[in-house]
Amino acid sequence: MLASIIARAALVLPFIAALSILPAGSAAQDADAPDSGIANKGVVELETGRASDISVNMAQDIASIIDDGATRRVVPVVGKGAVQTLADLRFLRGIDLAIVQSDVLDYAKEQHLLPGLQSSLTYVAKLYNEEFHLLARPDIKTVADLANQTVDIGVQGSGSAVTATRLFGLLKIKVTTATDNEAVALDRLRKGEIAAIGFVAAKPVPFIQLLKPADGLHLLSIPLTSPVIAAYAPTRLTASDYPSIVAAERPIDTIAVGSVLMAADLRFMPDRYRSTANAVEAFFTGFQTLLTPGHEAKWQEVNIASELPGWTRFPPAQEWLRQNIQAATLLNPGNLKTLFSEFIDERRQATGRAPMSPDEKDALFHQFQAWQRGQAR
Repeated sequence: MLASIIARAALVLPFIAALSILPAGSAAQDADAPDSGIANKGVVELETGRASDISVNMAQDIASIIDDGATRRVVPVVGKGAVQTLADLRFLRGIDLAIVQSDVLDYAKEQHLLPGLQSSLTYVAKLYNEEFHLLARPDIKTVADLANQTVDIGVQGSGSAVTATRLFGLLKIKVTTATDNEAVALDRLRKGEIAAIGFVAAKPVPFIQLLKPADGLHLLSIPLTSPVIAAYAPTRLTASDYPSIVAAERPIDTIAVGSVLMAADLRFMPDRYRSTANAVEAFFTGFQTLLTPGHEAKWQEVNIASELPGWTRFPPAQEWLRQNIQAATLLNPGNLKTLFSEFIDERRQATGRAPMSPDEKDALFHQFQAWQRGQAR
């Protein structure tokens, strides 16, 4: 028995010794560590799409101009899909902002997925557009040929799945849907196991750029019917986007899908409301920084003053725009191009010179943008 006690003591004593030589300041260091209140002050959680989604890049850019190392910080959170992201913004503890496809908002209302959605959530700003791509195997010549065929529309609950479901409904074309990830869907399409894959992504999509005519895969034009145009803005995929599979004289008609920065219902959470309001003000104030090199190119399309019909803007965002509407208008690249064109016309007229053609003004504006980027560097 004594031997057993001695043996156990021999095992325990080294741990006691180790504890005795811990730095004397350890307890003091714990006491000096910042408490959770200080660590969380000014923190805003911004949920994005999946890891491969362009919204992740946009969220990182937003964080880069908001974070000041002391009073403001944005923490991007990668979401599980567009529908889940919207539900997270509505119900999940801690999510203050989210980047959501605008048609997912419409879909949630149409399907009554989240009661009270429109009266609780507000929007901060409309962001960028992405394009719907419908990539098909060789024997599928038109969208009508997809009737009763299998089309992969992306992971269930994703933005692509929502857009494809709504689009085929608007076109009254009944398809069988598969919900694989992009890599699996493309492999199945190459093997002829499915007729097409439909997905939303910012053009140009790298894997489509790598396709060759010999692959036999091609993009289908979307019929721009009245119901489709009522729900989505028309756009095109051109040879400049996909030179290997789109002919210069035959662009592909498709639809643009908008994205929106949405805010949670924070009216009864004053600390989070204040932090989100400060973050939004910093985002709007520093927006022009996002138009410089080193940031996602899609920022060039964003007009923070654009409105989202049927939805209420987050009050601090609305107040910032009210006080800074002229600056917000000038920050829109489209408006800047219009002002540039008017300046050229006035100068040519004042000096008695012939007006510039639209192509000449476009070329000169591109030179101005290149100069502007050089100044920013």
